[in-house]
Amino acid sequence: MLFTASLPVSRKAHRIAVGALFFLQGLCFSSWGSRIPTIQQKLHLSETQLGAVLFALPVGLMLSLPFTGWLTSKIGSRKVVTIALLLYSVTLVLIGMSQSILHLSLVLFLFGFASNMANISVNTQAVGVESLYKKSIMASFHGLWSLAGFVGAAIGTFMIGAEVEPLQHFSLIMAVVMAGVAIAYQYAFPKDAAVPADQPLFVKPDKSLMGLGLIAFCSLICEGAMFDWSGVYFQKVVGAEKAWVAAGYTAFMSTMALTRFIADWLTSKLGLKRVLQLSGTLTTVGLAISVTFPSLVTAILGFLLVGAGVSAVVPLVYGVAGKTKTMAPSMALAAVSTIGFAGFLVGPPLIGLLAGISSLRLSFATIALMGVSVVILSGRIKTEEG
Repeated sequence: MLFTASLPVSRKAHRIAVGALFFLQGLCFSSWGSRIPTIQQKLHLSETQLGAVLFALPVGLMLSLPFTGWLTSKIGSRKVVTIALLLYSVTLVLIGMSQSILHLSLVLFLFGFASNMANISVNTQAVGVESLYKKSIMASFHGLWSLAGFVGAAIGTFMIGAEVEPLQHFSLIMAVVMAGVAIAYQYAFPKDAAVPADQPLFVKPDKSLMGLGLIAFCSLICEGAMFDWSGVYFQKVVGAEKAWVAAGYTAFMSTMALTRFIADWLTSKLGLKRVLQLSGTLTTVGLAISVTFPSLVTAILGFLLVGAGVSAVVPLVYGVAGKTKTMAPSMALAAVSTIGFAGFLVGPPLIGLLAGISSLRLSFATIALMGVSVVILSGRIKTEEG
């Protein structure tokens, strides 16, 4: 028996281990993101070619969704997250070794596949740990993922400045991830909730899970739009000087990360529905301010509010989905992730389409309606609190 300590010590060890796994997952993703310009330059890719190559990542992610949920229900999230993070770090190194568009596309497909394996299994781990605490702690785990984003970006910036090749950079990250996984595995949550032996590969989500998926869908449309279009918005609509073009993205990421560390506390004080409705309200107000008053200061303020608004939605929705009694936690998370992640894919091209028809400013105003949708849909979900 691995866990012989008393429950408070054991659950703290579980929480630290799972938090470390979230951090390692975020470190892999942000390390890749920080070197995209370097890889584009190395392979002499145009913007069009890069866009086509990058599409391989979400394709791999989407195709892994049903498989990962099923596999996690069969062999357990601890084994799957271990396999997934090791594969994630190895494919990161393979990205650094890529010498052609075809090679990079194939590896990014695997990278996306491993990314979602890690995502579903580590969130299943978090659901297990949360059950020991009898309160919401899911958002703090996602906060560690966001924190890893800053760390990975900082390391990437240093590596670029020091002219370190992506292969050497990614090999270092792989070593860190492998060492971290080897340690965390011993203290990860040992056994998921019991599932039927005949659990099928595909399970149709019930009405409750569909509702949660739609909330995630609306929030992730906003999140995806902010990730891909914030810099363009500040450049073309706000008219920011070159040094301030990234200010909106930085503001958004900062409050998204920070708010995740207080979202669980807020949920315990206000309740899940109120926090989700507050989140949708902040998203709507932030986008409205940015669209109505597109000056540097007000746009930054608006993006700060949007970051705070989207921060807690997905973690809290995952937490509720993982407690469903109708199917295995991993299958429920896969179902909600499938619906939600579609929003992350739809958001950026929707912005571009609407901008082409009218203007970038109007497209951001339209995205604000997704925040309103989060408020409305959150009022209809069924939770333990009523």
